[in-house]
Amino acid sequence: MSNDNAREVRQELCKYARKIVEGGLVVGPGGNISARAGDKMYLSPSGFALEEIEPEQWIEVDIPTGEVTETGLRPSSEVLMHLYGYRKKPDMGAMVHTHPPHCIAFTLIEQELPIMFPDQAALVGRTAFIPYLVPTTDLLADAVAAKVNEACSILLGNHGLVTTGRNLREAFYRTQVVEESAKIYLSARAAGTPVPLTDEEVAEIAALESEDYRIQLLQKMK
Repeated sequence: MSNDNAREVRQELCKYARKIVEGGLVVGPGGNISARAGDKMYLSPSGFALEEIEPEQWIEVDIPTGEVTETGLRPSSEVLMHLYGYRKKPDMGAMVHTHPPHCIAFTLIEQELPIMFPDQAALVGRTAFIPYLVPTTDLLADAVAAKVNEACSILLGNHGLVTTGRNLREAFYRTQVVEESAKIYLSARAAGTPVPLTDEEVAEIAALESEDYRIQLLQKMK
């Protein structure tokens, strides 16, 4: 991998780290994100608020071996969750782990987030769920890795959300859409009984000439 590729990934990580904080998807030093470049992943360092991380401070980790390039900084305590995810899903380009308030609130009362509107169906689809496990453990890392080929978004009970994508942009937008979905569900439930899309309606969206629809959705979310 060239130095130019690594530099570009580090810059992208800084860009989306700021977006995550600006969107209220984490508080303080919470959350962690990573992106892949070849056989390396670049991960947020431990103890930093995401918006504080400089390009050179993202931790380089060799995916096949788990070896961490020495920088004087420790990788995020969730390093195993990211590492196992990349090993399990080779075409995954990024993982975003945040603590969105509506997602956490949703996991306190429900497990299965229904698909309620077209953008959710097109960009995210089904969201998986993992009951509460102690953060930073190999138990959580194994549980997330077991779901990454099943769904691109995973709610963690009493904890937060993990999204994956071909790149950081896609993973970040999925985070936004799942948080909005949880917010909509909670609002609808407070007012009455939510009515999600049927399986047939979800399938119709998937069958639209719209891989185009999905691409247009990504473009308008700049």
